Amino acid sequence: MLQAIVDIQREIYLAFAEHIKTFANGGGWTTFLAFLPMGVVFGAVHAMTPGHSKAVLATYLTGSSAGMTRGLTVSVALSVTHVTMAVLIALFSLPLVSVMLGSAGSAPLLENLSRGLLGVIGAWMLWSALFRPPHVHGGEEGIAVGFMAGLIPCPLTLFVMTFAITRGVPEAGIMFAVVMMTGVALTLSCVALATVFFRTQMERLLAKRQKLLIGVSKLVEAMAGAILLAVAIHEIMLA
Repeated sequence: MLQAIVDIQREIYLAFAEHIKTFANGGGWTTFLAFLPMGVVFGAVHAMTPGHSKAVLATYLTGSSAGMTRGLTVSVALSVTHVTMAVLIALFSLPLVSVMLGSAGSAPLLENLSRGLLGVIGAWMLWSALFRPPHVHGGEEGIAVGFMAGLIPCPLTLFVMTFAITRGVPEAGIMFAVVMMTGVALTLSCVALATVFFRTQMERLLAKRQKLLIGVSKLVEAMAGAILLAVAIHEIMLA
């Protein structure tokens, strides 16, 4: 299954590279724009591969009180930040490359910042579960989590942007990034909705047992916080 996803992704990527090359050589907008919607498929398929903070997204939403709307907000914030960071790095690569990029497709400084901030969120969720009374997490917190998790730039967006810039058509790369962002958001939104759905179903099963529901909610929040904190520490130590 994973190999099939990788193969589809490769085919679309190579086709985009050819269209960008043709556009750069004076091929005009018509053909490029006609193929551009495939970027949505590319983004959706790409987000199915390992990474893209799907586990972080699911873990946070499992331990929070977020509903469907806020779950979608978190996934969109994550997607926008994930792709936008790659676009910004590509556009301002000359002053940033020596500071942020250790190798092609990676940004160690941003990765460590993202992990550190997620560790802070994890510690806060753990403290909240242990010492605070039952409460509803605010929408601003969800957006912050999405932003922090998305700070790690999308490698493929970075490659496509660099490819387009080196051929003198950065606008083609930016347009690709926008439609790809839509595809990534679709996949991550599905993850968010599924997580919130299953969590709310469990809450409904326990609705008549308020003390048990509160206890389970606190336990899940503590576990989610502990996982985020442990992952952040582990990744930072390996960096």
